[in-house]
Amino acid sequence: MTGTAGERLGGRFARLWAASTMSALGSGMATVAAPLYVASRTDDPLIVSAGAAVAWLPWLLFALPGGVLVDRVDRRRLMVVIDWVRVAVLVVLAAAMVTDRAGVALLYAVLFVVNTGEVVFRSAAQAVVPAVVPRSRLERANGWLGGGTQVMQNMVAGPLGGFLFVVAPAIPFGVNAGTYALSAVLVGLVAGTYRGSSEPGRRRSVRAEVAEGFRWLLSQRLLRTMTLLIGMLNVTLTAALAVLVLLATDRLGLGSVGYGALFTCLAVGGLLGSAVGDRLVAAITATWTIRIGLLIEAGLHLALAASRSAVVVGLALFVFGVHGALWNMVANSLRQRLTPPALLGRVGSTNLFLAAGGNCVGALLGGVVADRFGITAPYWVGFVVALVVIAVTWRVFDRATVAAAYASGSAPAAPETPASVA
Repeated sequence: MTGTAGERLGGRFARLWAASTMSALGSGMATVAAPLYVASRTDDPLIVSAGAAVAWLPWLLFALPGGVLVDRVDRRRLMVVIDWVRVAVLVVLAAAMVTDRAGVALLYAVLFVVNTGEVVFRSAAQAVVPAVVPRSRLERANGWLGGGTQVMQNMVAGPLGGFLFVVAPAIPFGVNAGTYALSAVLVGLVAGTYRGSSEPGRRRSVRAEVAEGFRWLLSQRLLRTMTLLIGMLNVTLTAALAVLVLLATDRLGLGSVGYGALFTCLAVGGLLGSAVGDRLVAAITATWTIRIGLLIEAGLHLALAASRSAVVVGLALFVFGVHGALWNMVANSLRQRLTPPALLGRVGSTNLFLAAGGNCVGALLGGVVADRFGITAPYWVGFVVALVVIAVTWRVFDRATVAAAYASGSAPAAPETPASVA
């Protein structure tokens, strides 16, 4: 696996990437299969919709304490333990389905455990990346990780999970257990020790350690702004996507296939952005990657609000997909560059917590606003919010500030790796 200019990302990153990609495939299949299984057991809308709450609740409950755990222990070993726990609960679920003893309650309990593990696993994985690749290749590494997830979770897992569910409902969950097992093995093969600090010192309370991460993040104007932005923009984006099916059918005249094609446009854009994003960022600078991305945010909402053309909306979603990949690449790389190794878990988990909070609020807000003011109202609200965000934050992302962040970011501590490992 190589970076730009032929520089290798290294075998440790290759194993980490393979683990992440396989895990994304299994998670994507389970995400598709879970609502199908619930719908096959009940037609109660409340029970069906409870699946969304089960998916998002762990992010709100465990993101912040999970970040503390990531900074306290060896991150690689933590990821391995999480994967094996998820394997165990998914095997129990699959076995219960095969013997026709699985109810909706068991499914939701298993999904809660799996998603709780995902919260901590993702925080740990983000904290490990800067320790296994050179600082100059962080954008490339984050692009590979995002691209692998995009392909497996958003393009392959959907149709494959649906097909396997038709064959037998237990199969997607069994395959998911297998992907987590493979992930555990691959992560276990990543040589080295990955503690946040080689001298942990006196253990403090979880609240005190969470507060320390918050205080550090609040003191960093650039990272603080990007973290708050992702939470705020997730509100309007999720609100927009929550009612997109109604916009597609009622305003654009699309059927179920056409509606699915809109998400394909988004996924293809994300894949393209992940594949060439590091070169685009190098060509136009991180400053203009961020600024142009904010303009694209506004443009997407305007296209969804004003256009009746499926082609225009599809193109807007494709461009937004490219922007989303580049934004995540720059945001993750800046956070990994600037954050002290001992705080990477907590700072990363704070970002995940605010992003998840924005998703939860947006999912509720989209339906409420559309019901009260019309189907295009969430998009007009998103457009106005994006314009306000651009006006308020444009100067924060000036070239000198972002360049200084890249130049002054402290190099992450190198892991303790055996001398025989290349």
